[in-house]
Amino acid sequence: MATPVMEKNDSAPEPGFADSPYITVTFRVRRFNPEVAAEATWEDFQLEIDPKERVLDALHKIKWDLDGSLTFRRSCAHGICGSDAMRINGKNRLACKTLIKDLSPEKPITVEPIKGLTVLKDLVVDMEPFFQAYRDVMPFLITKDTNEPTRERLQTAEDRERFDDTTKCILCAACTSSCPVFWNDGQYFGPAAIVNAHRFIFDSRDEAGEQRLEILNDRDGVWRCRTTFNCTDACPRGIEVTKAIAEVKRALITRRF
Repeated sequence: MATPVMEKNDSAPEPGFADSPYITVTFRVRRFNPEVAAEATWEDFQLEIDPKERVLDALHKIKWDLDGSLTFRRSCAHGICGSDAMRINGKNRLACKTLIKDLSPEKPITVEPIKGLTVLKDLVVDMEPFFQAYRDVMPFLITKDTNEPTRERLQTAEDRERFDDTTKCILCAACTSSCPVFWNDGQYFGPAAIVNAHRFIFDSRDEAGEQRLEILNDRDGVWRCRTTFNCTDACPRGIEVTKAIAEVKRALITRRF
């Protein structure tokens, strides 16, 4: 008895070739190399890429396959380290959290460094002024008791909730570099520093709230904020940045926190 043989259907598409998920996307990247030229330029790269991939994936493909000199920061690639903040289509975002399909990929996708900080190369900026402002607000627990505690510093759930939102900051600088005041005057502490001061000012275990408030009462402190909500819109962690700044202003006026 002959063994039945299934005839091959020549019209059937080969796996992986039909309905390909890949599309052609143009990435317009702001390039700057101080060793080559004094001015930044735009450079276009065309990629075949799945629109469900992230902008960070596209930058990797450009660097690995097209131009190894492209320079940008990245680390965890999961929206936790905050190192890959950049301006994508004119908005501050994390490249690792931004899907290509959400950016109108039929048009060129622009990628450039965040504003207000000196560009070192391509998408890399000098973060030192940003971190200096962060250090200046003393972002750590301070108590009058200098002896090492013999037990945990306990706190109620209600007390913890008071500053819960501002514990989410990942220091990506997306909020600070979206602020028009910071663009025009790099001396302003900026939203991220104020958010991190808020986190300790309203911590019931901390005893240096007055000290931090005096630091932020400086001419370059919270009073420079013009409440444009750019910082809140830019925050990839969803922190209510403008609300936190307003609470610090209120604490400065009332001295209640």
